[in-house]
Amino acid sequence: MANEYADLAMLKLALGIEDDDTTEDTLLNKALASASRSIDTSCGRRFWLDAAPVARSFRLSGRTVLDDSGVLVLLDDIGAAPTLVETGSGGSWTPVTDYETGPDNALLAGRPITALTRSGDWGGAGGRVRVTARWGWPEIPEEIGQATLLQASRLFKRKGSPEGVTGSAEWGVVRLSRRDPDVWALIEHFTLPGFG
Repeated sequence: MANEYADLAMLKLALGIEDDDTTEDTLLNKALASASRSIDTSCGRRFWLDAAPVARSFRLSGRTVLDDSGVLVLLDDIGAAPTLVETGSGGSWTPVTDYETGPDNALLAGRPITALTRSGDWGGAGGRVRVTARWGWPEIPEEIGQATLLQASRLFKRKGSPEGVTGSAEWGVVRLSRRDPDVWALIEHFTLPGFG
């Protein structure tokens, strides 16, 4: 599997499964993948980093904000410094070098770049900006890794409660909630507006 936010060894440790016991590995890996993609969907973003730079283009309309330092273009999460920024439209692109990334020191803090600022115009409302970069987050936040372990554990254990009901001699029958409050508490502040 690829791009999970926790690994199989950590999940086995969390569940009390011996490291050399491989009988449940397929289900455990599926739980990790599902938990990771579920967190992506809930947050409206992903926390893994592209292996190589990829070009993405964005319409400027609705993505620009005027502030004291210039015109900001709001972008998807960028996890490493952009390798190329261009403006234009259609097949005509002009390289841009007079921009700054924001928020300040984002990559040093383990956070993504989410905006590019330029003192001049980005090319007008009908234009576009094309950014070549490694998209995603520079590192997986600890909260996302922990939320993945919690959610993967929950998904793995659901094989014993397929109807969403579990029970014990001490508590009796309990209906499982739709959303784990601990998972939500860990990921909530990473959620983009309009998601979750």
